[in-house]
Amino acid sequence: MLGVTVRLMSDGELSRLEVLRDLDQKRLTTVAAGQLLGLERRQVFRLLKAYRADAATGSISKRRGRRSNRRKPEALRRTVLAMIGEWYWDFGPTLAAEKLREVHGIALGRETLRLWMIEAGLWLDRKQRRKRVHQPRSRRDCVGELVQVDGCEHWWFEDRGPQCTLLVFIDDATGRLMHLQFVESESTFAYFHATRAYLEAWGKPVAFYSDKHGVFRVNHQGALGGDGMTQFGRALHALNIDIICANSSQAKGRVERAHKTLQDRLVKELRLAGASTLAEGNALLPAFMADYNARFAKLPANKKDLHRRLRAGDDLEDAFAWKEQRRLSQALTLQYDKVIFILEPSEPAKAAIGKYVTVFDYPDGRLAIRYNGVDLAYHTFDKIRQVDQGAIADNKHLGAVLAMIRDEQLRRGPQRRSGPRRRDQRDARLFKVG
Repeated sequence: MLGVTVRLMSDGELSRLEVLRDLDQKRLTTVAAGQLLGLERRQVFRLLKAYRADAATGSISKRRGRRSNRRKPEALRRTVLAMIGEWYWDFGPTLAAEKLREVHGIALGRETLRLWMIEAGLWLDRKQRRKRVHQPRSRRDCVGELVQVDGCEHWWFEDRGPQCTLLVFIDDATGRLMHLQFVESESTFAYFHATRAYLEAWGKPVAFYSDKHGVFRVNHQGALGGDGMTQFGRALHALNIDIICANSSQAKGRVERAHKTLQDRLVKELRLAGASTLAEGNALLPAFMADYNARFAKLPANKKDLHRRLRAGDDLEDAFAWKEQRRLSQALTLQYDKVIFILEPSEPAKAAIGKYVTVFDYPDGRLAIRYNGVDLAYHTFDKIRQVDQGAIADNKHLGAVLAMIRDEQLRRGPQRRSGPRRRDQRDARLFKVG
């Protein structure tokens, strides 16, 4: 029986039992025993009396197995677990405790809530979860020295909206979210729009750090011609910003770990706000970023901000335009995006005959054709889409004819063109120079 009792005792109780045994056998003085136990002389005599009466049992705390005086009411526990099961069933203890305090005015410690959720089967303790493997890498010293950028495709709006991509810009030195933006897909023009918003808000960082996506890197080994840069790389080069591609996902772990946090917290915030479209989600992102950075951002090792201001010569509109070069024919024509363009017979246009001109395709649908920095006037000529006035069409082809007429009407207008364009699918094309 004594052996069972000893096995049930804590380390502190075993140490106390050993001191009392030595004191009872006169191997220790009362003063020495008090110093070892951290107790006064009167308390030492009280423990010695209990030891002599009940041996090892007398050293065990009398409150063992009893309910704590600080225990929360059982009714509160049941109410909180019911609320978690209804609204926050997939929240972690930390985030659930925050929402209970902010939304419902119930202040609970996250460890208390963690124990309640584990007992109720709403959360798994650390031993039951698979351990994560983190590849350590020192943070950069300054803000703006290295900005990790990546796109995360996910069901951000769950079943309330379409699957989409969140573009994430996170500072490596602080872990601060610098820019978030929901887009339909991870395309060149989506990154153009998001990067321009970043530069207008913060300035130019030293470098962006990305994966090997075709937006950032030419991945075709057999690519011929060009300068070896993608359209996005060319835009950053024009603005004197470097782009570095990581060799593995672990190398850019800062943004990868941020994805996991965003897929947990941001999805739930969008659900609580009832957001179901990209526009509604983008409207909520500034407040979410402010709250996220207040909770998780770190102070940089060096207070210096390495972002550079935009200069007067930094033309963001031209930098973030899709550029391709075409050779101008003797008839002052060129073809781009399955459309024939006819240049007005001006002196600059005639000087460009047989040479390469640059087509600027802007995100808003505008097109410009330039040679040596001079805009050349043009109009479109599309044989496939052209429909004669009074043309005869049978019922079988009437729908196609009407569609061509609508596209032609939308395309008409000074220096603009609308309708579907191939550039939305050309994310890794080279900037051709010859």
